[in-house]
Amino acid sequence: MEILDFISKEKLQRLQDLFSTATGVAACIVDTEGNHVTEDSNFLDFCIKYTRGSEIGLKRCQKCDLEGVGTYFCHAGLMDFAADIVVEGEKLGAIVGGQVLPAPPDFDKFRKVAEEIGVDPDEYIEALKKVPVKTEQSIRASADLMKEMINMLVNSESIRYRDKNKIGTIDQEIEVTTKNVEQIEGMVQDLTKVSRKQNILALNASIEAARAGEAGRGFNIVAGEMGKLSSMATEKYSAIIAKAGEIDESLKKINREFSRSVEGGE
Repeated sequence: MEILDFISKEKLQRLQDLFSTATGVAACIVDTEGNHVTEDSNFLDFCIKYTRGSEIGLKRCQKCDLEGVGTYFCHAGLMDFAADIVVEGEKLGAIVGGQVLPAPPDFDKFRKVAEEIGVDPDEYIEALKKVPVKTEQSIRASADLMKEMINMLVNSESIRYRDKNKIGTIDQEIEVTTKNVEQIEGMVQDLTKVSRKQNILALNASIEAARAGEAGRGFNIVAGEMGKLSSMATEKYSAIIAKAGEIDESLKKINREFSRSVEGGE
């Protein structure tokens, strides 16, 4: 199962953008292979253009990406985070981001980093000045908030998607059952016609037996019993048709109520 199987990219992107705008923390969502599910929000030139733009810087960043858990310090001294997106115990991807300073930067230290990764120090410092500065506590709280929000949204959409699939299955089963009920009604009606014909035949047999007098007495008794059985069968067939109609109406009611409950949850 993939995240975008049951939730639109637009919903995820909107929540992610709002989060990044409100907190100043960069964020994006990736799948289990590391492929982007959403576009980057609030990603900075300091990280993307300069640090990851150099061969050495990129290798260091990739090492941090692989080893970083929760909210952590990257090799350059910024704080990043990674949080799993989990649905019914299955990891579908992760929210990653950060790119925030936990304290005012030591420019001399960052000049040394620029020299180590082969980036122009002056340009690196100018880009560094645009990096948000927040307390470590607020950065960790922002990362936790993003994790909770995205997981709540994804799990909610997963439940809605699952229920809609259930509706589709129920619709199909109700359609099949309704057709079966209709076939039962048709067959019972045919049997009712046969039963009525048997009743007529039994009546005719009784008439003929009466005409035969004493010789037809035994046959008259048999004809009478046949008539009784035919009448009983007709009554049972009518009852079956009535029950089949009740079953059909119950199935339709279940479908209406379930559809209403799912629509109400949207």
